[in-house]
Amino acid sequence: MILEIQHSLFYYEHLLDNPQNIDGIKNFAIRERSGFGLELYLKQTSVFDEENRLNSTYLVKDKMTHEIVGYFSLKTGLFTVEMSSVEGYFDTIPSVEMSNFAVNALYRANHPDIKRIGEIIFRSFVLPIVKHIQNFVAVKALYIYALPEEKLISHYKSLGFSRLSEEEEAFVHAHVKPKYDDDCIFMYQIV
Repeated sequence: MILEIQHSLFYYEHLLDNPQNIDGIKNFAIRERSGFGLELYLKQTSVFDEENRLNSTYLVKDKMTHEIVGYFSLKTGLFTVEMSSVEGYFDTIPSVEMSNFAVNALYRANHPDIKRIGEIIFRSFVLPIVKHIQNFVAVKALYIYALPEEKLISHYKSLGFSRLSEEEEAFVHAHVKPKYDDDCIFMYQIV
């Protein structure tokens, strides 16, 4: 079941809901080489993760051409914060992790007139899904592990994400950060 979301240019679908998606993701490309892991994830790991319920990946497509515009993956998670009132104690924040998020460089090159694609995907699809999930389970925040690039960090800040203090971030990294996100920056927003 998919949440019906209306957008004038795009629609989204779950990766495994359309058999053509498996062939379609072969043409997905990342513009920045530092994000190549996002391309590899979609092409090599996403189906396995779907089948084993480790991650849910969604493709955003153009309503007219059905080209893949971008994709995002969501999974349940939590992060820990140290309780300032009691030393050595921490609390957990029930959350959703946006574990993957990327715009298709080929789509961007074919449609240079469409601006702010990442923001459209995030505000039109990611946030509504997370807010819908809140109807069923406790979710207080959405978080990501962003690549450590100032341009990307600034972009996520413009989408409403915040960083923790260095001390707080070190605490989060020590308790819940996956190894594959080792060099990434933890960012979150309350939803």
